[in-house]
Amino acid sequence: MRKTIAFVFCAVVLLAGCDNKSNQAATPAPPKWKGAPYHVELDASAAKPNAAGVTLPILKYTANPDALETRATLVVRFDASGAKRNASASGQPVNDQMVMAPVDVKGTDGALPADYMDATDKELAKLLSAYCLKGKVKVTLALAKSSLGPQPGDAELNAKRLSDWIPVEVTFKNPHPKC
Repeated sequence: MRKTIAFVFCAVVLLAGCDNKSNQAATPAPPKWKGAPYHVELDASAAKPNAAGVTLPILKYTANPDALETRATLVVRFDASGAKRNASASGQPVNDQMVMAPVDVKGTDGALPADYMDATDKELAKLLSAYCLKGKVKVTLALAKSSLGPQPGDAELNAKRLSDWIPVEVTFKNPHPKC
């Protein structure tokens, strides 16, 4: 009987030592948020046509709660490969990027205001008109920190970008065709 009790006692002590947490390597917890601080997507509902000639969908965002910003700016790039006024004609490279003014972004979920997107549509239409573009135009959108300069280079833009680029194809109908 004593041998049985001693055997059980040793077995319990031995098994308790196998589950010792200090013997196991500490594994880091997986990050709660992956990727850029903001995830953006386009609003699926159809936007009403804008008098400017181009309408971008409303941009919705979801933010990392640990990396919230109070203000952000929208960066718009477009494919200017079909521009009739190109670098050889004017001696200047085609400006295929537009940086909007900063806007308030509140909370972890939201959308850019409709009036902000309307202003973006108008500015984009001016650029597209200046390059005599028409029809389908490939556009990419991203959110960046509000401290982004008006004509950022790729290095500054990548350092201050808050979201990944999101592509969209829009139709541009130039209301004042001069080309």
